Amino acid sequence: MKKDDFNENKNTEKKIPLNKKTLKFVLAIITFTVLLNWTLNHTAAFSDVIKSVSGLLSPFIIGACLAFIINTILRPIEKLWDRVPKKKRTKLFDKAKRPVCLTFSTLLVFGVVFAVLFMIIPQLAETVSSFANMLPGYIKNLNSLIDKFHAFLARYNIILPSIDFNWSKAGEIINKFLDNYADSFINTTVEFTTSIITVIVNFIIAIFFSLYILAKKERLSKHASRALYAACPKEKAEKIIGFSRLTSDTFTKFVTGQLLEAVIIGLLCFIGLLILRMPYPAVISILIGFTALIPVFGALFGTTIGAFLILLVDPMKALWFVIFIIVLQQIETNLIYPKVVGKTVGLPGILVLFSVTVGGGMFGIIGMLFAVPVCTVLYCVYKEFIEKKLKTKEIPENLR
Repeated sequence: MKKDDFNENKNTEKKIPLNKKTLKFVLAIITFTVLLNWTLNHTAAFSDVIKSVSGLLSPFIIGACLAFIINTILRPIEKLWDRVPKKKRTKLFDKAKRPVCLTFSTLLVFGVVFAVLFMIIPQLAETVSSFANMLPGYIKNLNSLIDKFHAFLARYNIILPSIDFNWSKAGEIINKFLDNYADSFINTTVEFTTSIITVIVNFIIAIFFSLYILAKKERLSKHASRALYAACPKEKAEKIIGFSRLTSDTFTKFVTGQLLEAVIIGLLCFIGLLILRMPYPAVISILIGFTALIPVFGALFGTTIGAFLILLVDPMKALWFVIFIIVLQQIETNLIYPKVVGKTVGLPGILVLFSVTVGGGMFGIIGMLFAVPVCTVLYCVYKEFIEKKLKTKEIPENLR
């Protein structure tokens, strides 16, 4: 290699400029490294800090989530309100738009939740009680079936090893367990009084906070944008606002689609149960629709509880119920979900399964509910990043 070529390559090498921006970047990297090292070495202390902070902020976090859910219903109701011709409107009519629509949306959301809870929980309690009463009869029938099975095999000289199991004793143990569980479930003890009061207070604060956000959402959005433009450069502020809009639109479309799908599934389930003459058609249909809000695994939860309710009335009908739900799930997967939710989500099926599994493992049912829209936002950001990189490298569209 010639000396001139070496000097030319050396001169063309990019040098990192030592300025204020570079120093800030290096300081940020050092700070992040120190914090990450402290977190890894003090995991227990870090988790305690997170728990205390989340406990203090939990009413406001719950309130923000409630505001978002109520807002998905508030928007279409306000659009219907705006369809009234301008000639028939008055100043009082325009002023009453937000209070009336917000009140109706809030009552609708909480009305549905309380209706589901007050219909399902008493039915489950009654079912557990009836199961405890009918358990001795089930054990006798099971013993007779086992004796008949042994006699059938004995005809063909097949003798199974006898298992000495005291079914009556097992029944007594199960009955005692169910009685104790029912007592602990129904009777509120003194040691839980403080936690119950805390939950009630936090819930009331969350409701008022969500109503305040929805009542002043345009003004709060304007103030947030002004503060963002004042604190950040214009380009960064616009990127943050764009990302916020993408997140809001994705969550709104997902929640709206899931709610619509839950209503459709609940109605179809109710009609099918009435045709098949199943017990508890209204309760089970509401349960199936409610659990349909959880992607992928929601159907399993609803089917298990519904089959258990029917099993105590008629075991054969419980089997037909499971078959009916499997058919209904096929209709939902191939027809309803792609039309109602699939277009709004736009995630590949494997990513939906991955996000729900990871979200459920980390945050339980709440993680399952919000895993898909969070993954959708990240997927949209990823696609936008890839498209920009391919365009800058001038990659042909047929290769993208």
